[in-house]
Amino acid sequence: MSGSLFVTLGAFLGGLGLFLLAISMITSGLKIAAGDALRDILARSTSTRARGVGSGIVVTSLVQSSSAVTVATIGFVNAGLMGLTGALGVVYGANVGTTFTSWLVAAVGFEFRIQLFALPLVGIGMLMRLLGANSRTGAIGEALAGFGLFFVGVSVLQDGFASAVERFDISQLAVEGVLGLLLYVGIGAAITLFTQSSSAAIAITLTAATGGVLGIDAAAAMVIGASVGTTSTAAFAVIGATPNAKRVAAGHVLFNLVTASVALLILPLMLLAIRETGGRLGLEDAPAVTLALFHTSFKLLGLALFWPATAPLARFLERRFRTQAETLGRPQYLDQNVAATPAFAIDALARELERALGIAHGNLNRALASTLISPKDLVAGRDALASLVPAIEDFVAHMDRDRMQASVAQQLPAVLRVTNYLDEIAQLTGEMVDRAHTLDALRGGPVGDDIARFRRAAAAVVRAADPSDPDYLQTDLDAAYDHLRHSWHGLKDALLSAAADGRAPIGRVNVAIDVLRSTLRATEQVVKAAHRLDGIRKAINPEADKSPDEAEAELAAAS
Repeated sequence: MSGSLFVTLGAFLGGLGLFLLAISMITSGLKIAAGDALRDILARSTSTRARGVGSGIVVTSLVQSSSAVTVATIGFVNAGLMGLTGALGVVYGANVGTTFTSWLVAAVGFEFRIQLFALPLVGIGMLMRLLGANSRTGAIGEALAGFGLFFVGVSVLQDGFASAVERFDISQLAVEGVLGLLLYVGIGAAITLFTQSSSAAIAITLTAATGGVLGIDAAAAMVIGASVGTTSTAAFAVIGATPNAKRVAAGHVLFNLVTASVALLILPLMLLAIRETGGRLGLEDAPAVTLALFHTSFKLLGLALFWPATAPLARFLERRFRTQAETLGRPQYLDQNVAATPAFAIDALARELERALGIAHGNLNRALASTLISPKDLVAGRDALASLVPAIEDFVAHMDRDRMQASVAQQLPAVLRVTNYLDEIAQLTGEMVDRAHTLDALRGGPVGDDIARFRRAAAAVVRAADPSDPDYLQTDLDAAYDHLRHSWHGLKDALLSAAADGRAPIGRVNVAIDVLRSTLRATEQVVKAAHRLDGIRKAINPEADKSPDEAEAELAAAS
């Protein structure tokens, strides 16, 4: 008995190994042979949900791996090449496309000698692989050999399960009722987790059902479990990814979990309908085909459930996995309702600019506070500005100019000037932080105190021009900046003198001059932005700039 068990287990493991190797070869070969074609299909065919679903079905059917397509989609979203809604369409399509594996297994038919065409495919494919190494021909050969091994692996699995039926009383392992179905769901999920391939779990399930090891109900439950297990690959793929990539992975998980739950609840009805359909098609004695039909129906059920819910699902996911940068980078005052009324729109723009300037100043203040700050400490503010500045510019571009007063229209160039200042402040701040360690290295040298005084003076100017500061514009910014610029020339001369007489390394001095020049330039942009924003505010509300005596005099004259 132990020898028989060893032979059966060996056949099972060998068939599974061949199958996994085949899937890997098919996926790798077709991805290389297609070059950028598969990437282009995914990245460019997502302008609508329907095209996204179609591209997901086609690519998954070709590469025989829904996990590979899902992970690639997550990667495209992570890189900003694909939007969330289009990516969800690809995820739906990938789940439908993965049923092609079921039909491949079922199409073998288990009625003829697979070796008649499978082994020649392996031979021809590997010959092409050897003759065309590192070429498209070689990649196609690898995929062909993979398809051959696919059928050989299925054949070995079939023989292993047939041997198990002959040697062991399989009925003793059967578990009935709801608990039994849940057990088989867990087994399907476990196989997928172990092999990291739902296709492998499906092949095992179909061959087991064909060999009489599993009943149709149990096999269908394992198919459902394989769908649940495949979500693990997407979950692993988004560790450390962007929030949008995490949203795609969450959509993939929700699609499979909800579809699996619904299918499990109505499993008797689904199997009854499929058996009826199979009976009319003469498929009563072909459990593999019946299960392939169930697998396809199961995935199409998920598509039917999620298709009308895509927009609400996208909105739901948009509210999840938000980073500090995304929260900061989302406009708080700008929306289409405000844009329809120009007087309100320019006021909203001023408020949004003030908020954006506060973010830019916050980063710059942190950069000036220490020479040991890490670029990671500025990521949230930098990414927020990268989203917020284009949003402000887009809002300006779509304002209703036909109903706009001249006084309002005159402020729009000033708004765009401020956004340019914001871009430059962010860029200069990053340059300062990236090379600030050089200043720290000079801290104990002959010009260390001069550098520290210059940075403190720059920080004072920045704070005075920060809209979030209570004393905003209470000092003479122009005079403060002129003093800073004058001190910069003295500091530069001192640095060059220290390098010339050997008191400081020339290389470090050159880098320090660049960093301090960036500091001066960033401070200049801060001052310009403060004046522009103040001008916009005064144009919006002229009364706010009048002194109490002026306002009282105008009121008396009017009365």
